[in-house]
Formats: sequence, C-alpha cells, structure tokens
Amino acid sequence: MSANDKFEELVASFEKLPGVGKKSALRFAYYVSVQNSTLGLNLAHNIEEAVRGLKKCEICGAICEDEICEYCADEERESEKIAIVESPKDIFIFESNKIFNGKYFVLEDASEEIIDKLRAMIVQNGANELIFALTPSINSDGIMLYVEDKLSDLNLRFSKLAQGVPTGVSLDNIDMLSLMKAINGRTNI
Repeated sequence: MSANDKFEELVASFEKLPGVGKKSALRFAYYVSVQNSTLGLNLAHNIEEAVRGLKKCEICGAICEDEICEYCADEERESEKIAIVESPKDIFIFESNKIFNGKYFVLEDASEEIIDKLRAMIVQNGANELIFALTPSINSDGIMLYVEDKLSDLNLRFSKLAQGVPTGVSLDNIDMLSLMKAINGRTNI
C-alpha cells in the first residue's frame, strides 16, 4: 500500500464521522499524520482505550467502565428523580454543568425491554418523578405519552424540560413552534 493510499484511507475514516466533510477530513488527516504525529499517536491510543474499555451501564445505559455506572452506584444522588435522556452523551452535558443530581436513564428506543428496564430502575430507586430531557419534537412528545401510559400504575410525577424563548435571542429569530410553546407555557412573575 502506498503512502497516498494510506493517507486516503485516513481521510476516508475521518469522513465517516458525523459532521465531518471532505475538507475537514483532509485537514484532520494531515494534522495527525504529518503536522503533529505525536498527537496522532496519542489520539489513536485514546480511541483504542475507549473502544476496549467503555460499555453501557446495565441499569441506565450511561457510558462506564464497569457493569454499573458511577451515577447508579452513587448513593448520594437524588434517587427519587430520574432524567430520561436520548443518548449517553446527554448525561455528559448535565454532569459537566452540574445542574442535576438525580439518576439518569437512556431511552434510545421505546421497546418493551427498555420500558421494563426503566420500570425496574424506578422501583429499585423508589423514584417518584421522571423528567423527560428529550429533544423537543413531535416524535419526543409521542414517546413521552407512550412512556407515561406504560408506567401509569407507578404513581409518578412526569415532567419535561421547559421550552420557549432562549435567553438573549430576539423574537424575530425564534421559530413559530418555540414561540407558541413559550406563550402557552408562560409563568407568573
């Protein structure tokens, strides 16, 4: 295999990443293979370590090194509150900003098996509130209704993240759905 073929394979590998086009892939490949090969070797090592060492928590679906993640194992967390997220990466957003101290559950799909795992987690933790932290969409609204219906016998409080007008954004830059949700979900001051 020639140097050109190896380089093209590296570019093609970067192109497979979400949000990376041909130009960015070319720039990344050149940077890690020629311009800063030490970084390239370190990146390769870190990727290999992550692929070999990380897995999903058997209880909630978060990323961890063991069978059970640090959030499920932490008895200091508010176990009566469970935030439902779409992806394990969403947990990193909450944790890096230290804005939630409850438990998490990754709801990548709404299969019977996943709902049963969620039910078991709710019962095990004595949870009384499910907070849907899903990307606002018609699909998410349907999933929330489905989950509420499936867990209606558990006497839970169901809530979702507030929606509406982001701080610092003028009304002429807001889409109609967000503006409508903001006006309908207004709060007293």
